[in-house]
Amino acid sequence: MADTITLRGMTWDHSRGFDPMVATSQQWAQHHPGVSIAWEKRSLQAFADRPIGAMAGQYDLMVIDHPHVGEAARQGTLLALDVPERADDLAALAAQSVGLSHPSYEFDGRQWALAIDAATPVSAYRPDLLEAAPKDWDAVVALARAGKAGFALRPINALMTFFGLARNMGYPVAEDPDRLIRHDDACHVLDLLAEITALIDPRCLSMDPIGVYEWMGRTQDAIAYSPFGYGYTNYSREGYCPFPLVFADAPGIAGNGPRGTVLGGTGIAVSSQTRHAELALEYAYFVAGSECQPGLYFAAGGQPGNAVAWDSDTCNAAARNFFRNTRATLESAWLRPRYDGYMRLQDAGGDIVHAFLRCEADMASTLERLNAAYRESLT
Repeated sequence: MADTITLRGMTWDHSRGFDPMVATSQQWAQHHPGVSIAWEKRSLQAFADRPIGAMAGQYDLMVIDHPHVGEAARQGTLLALDVPERADDLAALAAQSVGLSHPSYEFDGRQWALAIDAATPVSAYRPDLLEAAPKDWDAVVALARAGKAGFALRPINALMTFFGLARNMGYPVAEDPDRLIRHDDACHVLDLLAEITALIDPRCLSMDPIGVYEWMGRTQDAIAYSPFGYGYTNYSREGYCPFPLVFADAPGIAGNGPRGTVLGGTGIAVSSQTRHAELALEYAYFVAGSECQPGLYFAAGGQPGNAVAWDSDTCNAAARNFFRNTRATLESAWLRPRYDGYMRLQDAGGDIVHAFLRCEADMASTLERLNAAYRESLT
């Protein structure tokens, strides 16, 4: 009997993160007799926190998010995917990027992952409770005051919203090595966040976007609207939840439109320690490609990172026009820093902003701690 090869993969624990990897691996394996891919999953928080280096020795394939690439590039834990024999394929994927999804995995001139999932904070609403999503911040605050709005504000999401509001208004973030954000700019953003946090259900402070969408999509008496939350097409698909959601562009402040939200999504990466680099590379390009993404990947519950899927009439029809409705937000999303050390800022910064929103820290100490955490992350 011929030897069999099993590649090991790690992804995140949600139907959007796990199911499409299993489905695409099974299809890919049909064309590679004797080869299979066994996927495991970790929690969403562990997905954001666990260093890639801690997984590279155990897994051939890893679904990652882009803020880790600076660390991975320095440590040499990932295989660069811009190999000469794949130059044409890589150029095609670059041309098919939704916003900065593809270049977000490029660092120090090399490509460390391929975008397979695209996301950024967008708005969501219950069409049975609200006619349309508001486009400006004042209207969002009015809905919150009426008890109809809420959004994810657990620490990581609080920080992403802080960054997103700042970038929407054109405030520089992480551009000066001495400070994360200018004093007056930070005060303005924190004032906006404090105002709306005081108006919404305090449960939001412990929720991530999945929690908010579960609340909205599975509870009769729920909020009607969420202005910011990383989008999930699953909750707009028929049969996924009792009250399907409609997703729309994020609101802007003072006429700025839906710009500046913090780019998310995921990419497929290959461990530099794999013994099956050619096979792992082939699968990575397959799952990121323009045939798989709008086809099996989306059908299995994935949220594609390839623009061919975002333009697809079939994908849009199945997700209440999620892709067309939120495209402007994603195309103008902000690419957060990816330097080696940024993750320390992200870990600390979320807790710092969260403490302020819980009224456990004043503005002056919050700004001081944010800037200190930023400077520390640069060392």
